[in-house]
Amino acid sequence: MKKYYFVFCKDELLLEQRPDGTFTIPLCEEPPTEVKPWTHLMPITPMDDGTEVVTYRIDAPHPETVPLRQSYYKLPRELYLKAGKCQELLYWDQNTKFCGVCGSPMRMDTAISKKCTECGKEIWPQLATAVIVLIHRGDEVLLVRAKNFRTDFYGLVAGFVETGETLEEAVAREALEETGVTITNIRYFGSQPWPYPCGLMVGFHADYVSGELHLQQSEIARAGWFRRDNLPTIPEKLSIARMLIDDWLENFSSVFLGNIIKKQ
Repeated sequence: MKKYYFVFCKDELLLEQRPDGTFTIPLCEEPPTEVKPWTHLMPITPMDDGTEVVTYRIDAPHPETVPLRQSYYKLPRELYLKAGKCQELLYWDQNTKFCGVCGSPMRMDTAISKKCTECGKEIWPQLATAVIVLIHRGDEVLLVRAKNFRTDFYGLVAGFVETGETLEEAVAREALEETGVTITNIRYFGSQPWPYPCGLMVGFHADYVSGELHLQQSEIARAGWFRRDNLPTIPEKLSIARMLIDDWLENFSSVFLGNIIKKQ
């Protein structure tokens, strides 16, 4: 029976190019690369149509591998999302080889859990939950250039949720900590798996209340208020940051067209 094989070398994913030039994930009866005796072939939740899924790592680069982020622009959405899940589970597998309680080896117990071979402690993959927010002030939005961005683009205020706080509390805290502004009317937009390496991004819109920009020097390099006609370089379309910005731009266009129609 054919299975999808999601093969990774570090953070790069093996793709297969079809005769028409499009890309897919290798679908075959046996692994598409050499598999060492110690390689862990991990079964993953099947695709919606029931096709089985297996993922594993290889040590040497392959000519047909691309970074996982780049695969977003080459694969159908369902395969990109499944690739992200595979990457997260491989990361979890690699970092949970030994028990955190007694130090003994861990073994797979179910498809998404491990059990200590000595003390029986059970573990499951964990997500790092982060919030991200587009802050509105009239016809402007607040965009920031984080110090860890690899290229010169502006994104949104974001940060990890701390123990004991709600998502909305995390949004307000991160806005104040990173930029010095107070916000209100925090409203949920959507969420996105973020397998870089194992995150869940939860997106919000919010409205500015008060405060001058005072940047958290350890996190933010630059920040500013931008209108639709003077936007800097913004994030790629695969990110929820871009989805939030696009949502703002689309809503503006709808309101603008609606006003024109009313005047007519």
